[in-house]
Amino acid sequence: MRVPDACRFIGLGRSTLYVLVATGEIETVKVGAATLVLTESLCALIDRRRKTRV
Repeated sequence: MRVPDACRFIGLGRSTLYVLVATGEIETVKVGAATLVLTESLCALIDRRRKTRV
């Protein structure tokens, strides 16, 4: 999904999303000029964060 959609999906701002990309917590791919965030990467991030809260 595109970056704005990914931000809405996880409820974070664009800059926070890019920090997570830079630290390797979220995976992206470039397709032409578009940066796409892998949905499975977002779900994995949510799952990891949920498990560390418990």
